Amino acid sequence: MRVVSLVPSLTEAVARSAPGALVGATDWCTHPPGLDVVRVGGTKNPKTDRIVSLAPDLVIANEEENRAPDLAALRAAGVEVLVTEVRDVPQAFRELARVLDACGVAARPRWLDEAEETWSCLPPPPARLTAVVPIWRRPWMVLGRDTFAGDVLARLGVDHLHAAHPDRYPRIPLTELRACAPDVVILPDEPYRFTADDGPEAFPGLPCALVSGRHLTWYGPSLAEAPRVLGRALRAARP
Repeated sequence: MRVVSLVPSLTEAVARSAPGALVGATDWCTHPPGLDVVRVGGTKNPKTDRIVSLAPDLVIANEEENRAPDLAALRAAGVEVLVTEVRDVPQAFRELARVLDACGVAARPRWLDEAEETWSCLPPPPARLTAVVPIWRRPWMVLGRDTFAGDVLARLGVDHLHAAHPDRYPRIPLTELRACAPDVVILPDEPYRFTADDGPEAFPGLPCALVSGRHLTWYGPSLAEAPRVLGRALRAARP
């Protein structure tokens, strides 16, 4: 089986579950560290000719991360493309199982069982928090409706304040974000790389949690430790 992955979290899942199956991945596929495969460009601008030259049996994509014209070009070249849709945690587990099955993984991997058990046994949060969750600046964009990351946070006791917005990733002026007065501003390190020196200064007087984007937005092996990692970051912001 020869697989090209255009989704970083799925790259990690396949690499861990079907060693040797991956022949190509995007430049943004950083896990597992040291992954030695052909790089095929970005998630939004993959080099379709390079992908076709790898003669993959399957290309794995996602309806949000990858562009329809690129996937159509691959199909037109005779490449089979599997497109996932992940809007919440239960759907993530279903889609992971579907992807691994398509990649020829015969037995359900242990990490997937452990991750699903972790999320099914979450203790009730001691209190619920409100949050604003920027994912970009210049312009400022935040989590809106119907997102995987929003569901992750909701299950950890965090209600982000733009969950009912008509857009999934709305552009909101900074003055409006500040005026929301959330309990915490959650700043992930991807897709925009917020850091201690780039992000918190825009929200004076508000607690800011710098969190791992991999644990907030990826659906793969990182799901097993995501509640612990994210919970620690949230507690650090509100000691």
